[in-house]
Amino acid sequence: MKKKIMLLTLLLALPLQWSVAQTPKWVEKAKRAVFSVITYDEKDQILNTGNGCFITEEGVALSDYSLFKGAQRAVIINSEGTQMPVSAILGANDMYDVVKFKVAITGKKVPTIAVATNAATVDATVYLLPYSTQKDRSFTTGTIKATDKMESNYTYYTLNMTLADKMVSCPVTNAEGEMVGLAQKSSGKDTVSICYAVSADYAAKLSISPLAYNDRTLQEIGIKKALPDTEEQALVYLFMASTHITPEQYTALIDDFIGQYPNSADGYMRRATNRIALSKEPTSMELAEKDMDKALDVAQKKDDVYFNRAKLIYNYLLSAPQSIYRDWSYDRAVEEVHKAIHIDPMPVYTQLEGDILFAKKDYAGALLCYEKVNSTELASAATFFSAAKTKELMEAPMEEALALMDSCIIRSGKPMTEANAPYLLERAQMRMKANQARGAMLDYDEYYRAVNGKVNDLFYYYREQASFQARQFQRALDDITQAIQMNPKELTYRAELAVVNLRVGRYEEAIKVMKEAIDIDPNYGEAYRLIGIARLQLKQDKEACDNFAKAKELGDPNVDALIEKHCK
Repeated sequence: MKKKIMLLTLLLALPLQWSVAQTPKWVEKAKRAVFSVITYDEKDQILNTGNGCFITEEGVALSDYSLFKGAQRAVIINSEGTQMPVSAILGANDMYDVVKFKVAITGKKVPTIAVATNAATVDATVYLLPYSTQKDRSFTTGTIKATDKMESNYTYYTLNMTLADKMVSCPVTNAEGEMVGLAQKSSGKDTVSICYAVSADYAAKLSISPLAYNDRTLQEIGIKKALPDTEEQALVYLFMASTHITPEQYTALIDDFIGQYPNSADGYMRRATNRIALSKEPTSMELAEKDMDKALDVAQKKDDVYFNRAKLIYNYLLSAPQSIYRDWSYDRAVEEVHKAIHIDPMPVYTQLEGDILFAKKDYAGALLCYEKVNSTELASAATFFSAAKTKELMEAPMEEALALMDSCIIRSGKPMTEANAPYLLERAQMRMKANQARGAMLDYDEYYRAVNGKVNDLFYYYREQASFQARQFQRALDDITQAIQMNPKELTYRAELAVVNLRVGRYEEAIKVMKEAIDIDPNYGEAYRLIGIARLQLKQDKEACDNFAKAKELGDPNVDALIEKHCK
């Protein structure tokens, strides 16, 4: 009887021994890379729970996107029961429900599962490794039922395998222990024996692109996003993000960039600029100066740092700070840009020198710089405009400034774009000063076409003046009338309309227009003067002098000569 019991025990033990013998040796080690994930919402309440696994010893991991959607923070609990926070999102795809992220590991490296680079084939045996805090070799086995191509030739798997809820996003491996996919629950009719897996290689290669800041999929996750993998792409990402986030958030992003690329001068220069934009207090200025010094230390192109320091000082001074920081003056800015020019005389550096000298009101020096730039490939509409305005402020003959403005307009291209259209307004003003009213009127017309008629009352007022001087009186009347319709409270426009009416002999109309102005402002002295002038033309001398007297009473400075001539 005793022998029979021993034999039965032995027979019962055989299947268990056989199962253990069939368990691949790598299972226990691979399972240590699987962890549990807990995500939290904006109220710090648990949002979702699920699984994931490490694919690098530095803490890069994979899981399902739906677990992280809406999450403001997340933690993982590894196979030893240790909790670690998720520090950054490295990529995501909502269509295939995968996310790649970084876990903040403490000191030692984490266990990983190698990602298979070759796709598994139909009928191949695969293993699903569930999360566990116990040292065991439990797993679920199955086969590849079908494969489908995803984007970029990656593979999406249909598995003959039963998948429990707590197994979603657990790794699916091949016989060699390489992860071929992440398990996903079936959404079809057969939810018992069929499940799916998205290519682990696809998930592992997710990344943050330079334009990812507008990616809605990533925006659905409140956890911090990592920077792109290369310095060049990260700089583009910084630039794109700067227009969508607060200066404080941008500061944190720059700090991340410096942490990831500590030898990039761009990071320190951007942080210096941002510090000054946030605050011009002495402490902020000192930190900005230190950042620029650090940029100079790590930079391979020292001239670029000198140039950016000069530009930083220049822009700081243009902001009109209440008190000047240390030696930050236009002279200091010139010194810095000269250092850049000494290393590499790039036209853009000379352009900045000209801008600084212009701000310093050293117009002769500025013009020399602009003329140098205009003789290089950097010459553009903007550089010729700078030279033209400098000539104008130097009170050079207006024809010289206009010649430069002509070059500016030529370089603006045809047809004139809305972006370059303001150059036409500048040339029109210069032409008015040069008594070229007809040319000014034509510039205003071209501007109107360039901006598709999107103009304000001031435009009509200026074009009216050009038309009036060009003796295009009907156009002048039409434009000033349009200006009044757009801004009926502006009395200057009504006075201008009265002047045009006087010029074409419409005296009664001029009087009517000025009476309307007096209705708006009874103390508008110029209206009484213009009514007086109209009455003189109508041979109503006494009424004219009464109006002149009222204009003088209201303080019109231009009426005295009329009283002297007509009312004695």
